[in-house]
Amino acid sequence: MTTPITAAQVKELRDRTGAGMSDCKKALEATAGDLDKAAEKLRMDGMAKADKKGSRTAAEGVIAMAANADAIALVEVNAETDFVAKGDEFQGLAATAAKLALAHKPADLNALLALKDGGETLEEKRRALVAKLGENMTIRRFEVVQKAGGAIAHYLHGTKIGVVVAMAAGDAELARDIAMHVAASSPRYLDAGSFSPEALASERKIIEATVAKEQEEARLDAEAAGKPFKPKPAEILAKMIDGKISKFIAENTLLGQPFVKNPDETVEKLLKSKNAAVARYVRFAVGEGIEKAQTDFAAEVAAASKV
Repeated sequence: MTTPITAAQVKELRDRTGAGMSDCKKALEATAGDLDKAAEKLRMDGMAKADKKGSRTAAEGVIAMAANADAIALVEVNAETDFVAKGDEFQGLAATAAKLALAHKPADLNALLALKDGGETLEEKRRALVAKLGENMTIRRFEVVQKAGGAIAHYLHGTKIGVVVAMAAGDAELARDIAMHVAASSPRYLDAGSFSPEALASERKIIEATVAKEQEEARLDAEAAGKPFKPKPAEILAKMIDGKISKFIAENTLLGQPFVKNPDETVEKLLKSKNAAVARYVRFAVGEGIEKAQTDFAAEVAAASKV
């Protein structure tokens, strides 16, 4: 004989687990009304659901931050849709991840996911939320930036871009200004010395090929116009290439970029005027580097109509 399930039992299980009403009722029916066994079944079912959703692209999300006097943590947490990313539960997961990263300074992402908060690991919290909300979610990356002699500051542009700047020398106001600049201008490196030889060699090849192509196009244009073509001397071409390399380095380094609040001076010049220096910075932007799946809704509807 089937044990009748009461509304009070369903409510108690829902309050305990956060699962949906129908899922709670089914779990209680499957376990003859045993709340503990039903809660365990919901947990196991939730893990299975989370695993099934794990292959879906999660490129929306938030950058969460946690800070104390000595360090600041940034964490990127992703979801499939911006709707879920704006929800309190998702943002609570992101805040918990940042808090744990700051408190424990784990060695890597796996170590962060294994940390416990309120009796559950961060990974268990993530998977339970995936099962509850029905979207894949990932805790993608984190960084903990330590204070380095000068001030340390952060800047969050909404919930989509987060920056931390640690000054080797310099005050909090300047650190905040530099963080805002990094958010706006997205420098790839701190200075010219931060480029790897391989990265510069690769860029030089691209620039050399571009210059050679420009010369060839100029020759063809001259021939088409019936005019003589005089190629640029090798030393002039070499200077052009070196100039383009210098421009590339300036555009992609924090110190070489024009300061966003005063484009007439570079960040390097600003720092020198204040006897300041940047030790390290980190910039996260939600979804950067993730390929978003392109959905053809018309094709989906057409396919569905044939089923």
